Amino acid sequence: MNRDDICLLLGATGVGKTLLLKRLQKLSLHGLEELGEPPSTLPTVGTNLTDLKLKKKKMTLRELGGCMGPIWPSYFKDCSSVIFMVDSANIAQISASCIQLLSVLSAEHLHNASVLILFNKRDMPCTMSLVEIKSLFRMDDIIASATQPITTQELSARSGQGLQEVLSWLESIIVK
Repeated sequence: MNRDDICLLLGATGVGKTLLLKRLQKLSLHGLEELGEPPSTLPTVGTNLTDLKLKKKKMTLRELGGCMGPIWPSYFKDCSSVIFMVDSANIAQISASCIQLLSVLSAEHLHNASVLILFNKRDMPCTMSLVEIKSLFRMDDIIASATQPITTQELSARSGQGLQEVLSWLESIIVK
C-alpha cells in the first residue's frame, strides 16, 4: 500500500474516531441521504482500517486507539496525512489533546503531512464557542509553529454535520 493512500485518524479515547470512521465509510458509499442513525461503537483497542472510495481514488483511514498514544509514532512513516480529533465538549481534555497534537506535529515523518483538526461533538450542549475552544487549544500558536498545512473544522460525527467537508478535505489532499 502506498503511503499517499493512508490517512491516520488520531485523538484521545472517546473523542469519536470510530464513529467518524463508520459514518465516513457509509457516506462515501451511499451519500448523505442514506446516512441514517449513528451506529453503536466501542473504544478501539488497537487499530481500525477503513477504505473510502473517493472521486479520484481509494484512501485507507487507519484509526489508532487513543490508548495507543505512546506507540502512534511507529505508524507515522506509513502515512501522508493525519486527521486529529478533539472532543470539544470535554473541556478538561482539550489542553491534553493540544499537547498530544504538538508531539504528532513535531514528528519528523509528518513534517510534510496534511493535517485536519476536527473539533467533534459540536451538537452537544457546550457553552464554549469555537473561538473559545481554539483559544484554549492554542490553535494560533500551533498553526504558527507547524511545518504542515493545517485545516480546522467543526464536526458532529453523531448528527452528520461536517462529514461531507471531511470527505472533501480528503479529496483535496489526494496526490493526483
